[in-house]
Amino acid sequence: MKAWQIQKHGGPEEMRWNDIPLPEPGTGEVRIRHTAVALNFRDILVRRGQHSVKSFPSGLGTESAGVIDAVGPGVAEFKPGDRVATVARPDCAYAEARIAPAVRTVNLPDGLDEKTAASMMVRGMTARYLLKATYAVKPGDTIVIHAAAGGVGQIVSQWAKHLGATVIGTVGSDDKAAVAKAHGCDHVFRYDDFAPKVIEVTGGKGVPVVYDSIGKLTFESSLKCLRPRGILASFGESSGDPPPVSARDLGNMGSLFVTHPSLIHYTQTRAELLETANDLFGMVAGGKVKIGINHSYPLSEAPQAHRDVEARKTTGSVVLIP
Repeated sequence: MKAWQIQKHGGPEEMRWNDIPLPEPGTGEVRIRHTAVALNFRDILVRRGQHSVKSFPSGLGTESAGVIDAVGPGVAEFKPGDRVATVARPDCAYAEARIAPAVRTVNLPDGLDEKTAASMMVRGMTARYLLKATYAVKPGDTIVIHAAAGGVGQIVSQWAKHLGATVIGTVGSDDKAAVAKAHGCDHVFRYDDFAPKVIEVTGGKGVPVVYDSIGKLTFESSLKCLRPRGILASFGESSGDPPPVSARDLGNMGSLFVTHPSLIHYTQTRAELLETANDLFGMVAGGKVKIGINHSYPLSEAPQAHRDVEARKTTGSVVLIP
């Protein structure tokens, strides 16, 4: 089968479209023939070397969807022909097929196509734990979501509106501001001047939570947006790692909380994974959250997709099609 691999960290030019053996599933594993593969910003960080790999050559990607064509010993929940999605390591999703642990794989409900599923599992489950676990958004809350025109941002904005929140989004361009407003944001500000505007919108009170996937560019201003005892959920670093902040500074700013939540820790058990995925499926099936797949590339053109994402030419989800 064909698969993208890297022999060393670097730019998109380091990605290699290699022929590798089609793997066989082991105990507790399934083999998935891909029909769609998601591109997440984490994949770019892995390629760059900001996230480590165990060894080279290394694959890329953790999120994909398709049809099971083989199951390993001890697998009773799945069978060949099942339509499924998975988010699992090691990084190997940028391929025509993959092996995945059965415990990290979910059946897709009727009516949900694999392309949509691949584009929403990481983003949608991330939105779900941010809004319901990291900070439980309540009716009447005002929240801030950075990168509001992105894949996670669009889902968070729609879901938060369903929960009764006022949503403030931040973006990097006027075009992306229009996208954010179309997906539920009540207010949209640019990254370079959002903090004073958030304080103005909230009547000087600040917000209970800021969801920040940008990192270095927005971190300090995000802290300034929070009300006393507010939470900064820093779940990504697309602009680089944020600067350090001392515990004393957090106290002086209002006894603030800073956390770096990760999907793996919010879906540690099979029950947590299924609860999170099924909640997401229900929101999408009920029309409360619409998944925007604005960019599709052939899997063979994954390096170009990486370039476009890094150049901020994309909005919403990006999917690679084998």
